[in-house]
This record gives sequence, structure tokens and C-alpha cells, in this order.
Amino acid sequence: MALRFPDEPLYQSLRAEDVKGFNAQRESIETIDFHDCDFRGLDLRGLNASGINFSGCYFRAADLRGIDFSQSNLAGASIASAQISGCYFPSNIEACEVTASVDKGMRMRAR
Repeated sequence: MALRFPDEPLYQSLRAEDVKGFNAQRESIETIDFHDCDFRGLDLRGLNASGINFSGCYFRAADLRGIDFSQSNLAGASIASAQISGCYFPSNIEACEVTASVDKGMRMRAR
């Protein structure tokens, strides 16, 4: 699977680590689909992730601390070596999937 790098303003805001700008822009957008996108090594603390499709995304070594992903789609995403302290994950992803993804880079399976 090839990772995507869309040329859309919301994605580019996150690539530039402009989380505040992203959060302000996303207020007027109903659905956001970032499936299979690359977020490697980014500092995304403070991100409003509610309702975003992050399926298949790659978050290797990203700083995700404190993000509430409980209303996001993370099926097939990888969070290898990411900082996840204080994160909320969707209820359809078991804790062992999160741990395996952080430790081994495995993609998280949703049930």
C-alpha cells in the first residue's frame, strides 16, 4: 500500500504541524478522509480528531499525546514508536492492538 500525501489545505496544515489552524479550518467541514496518509514524526498534540478517517495511516514516531481518537477510524493505522500518553482510542480497537502497534509497528485491527 502506498502512502498518500494529498495536496489539500487541511492535510498540509497538519504536515506543517499547524494544529491550531487545522482545528479552526475543520469546524466548517463535515467529513474528513485522510485514509492511508503519512503523519510520520509530526507533533499533532491538541488535534481535534473527532470523526476523521485515519484508516491505514502511518503515525511512526508522531507525538499524539492527549488526542481523543475515540470518534475516529484508526483501523489499519500504525503508531509505531509514537507518543500516546493520555490518548483515547476507539472502543473497537483493543488495548493489545495499540500496544502491538506502538511496540512492533503492526497495523491496528478493529473488531
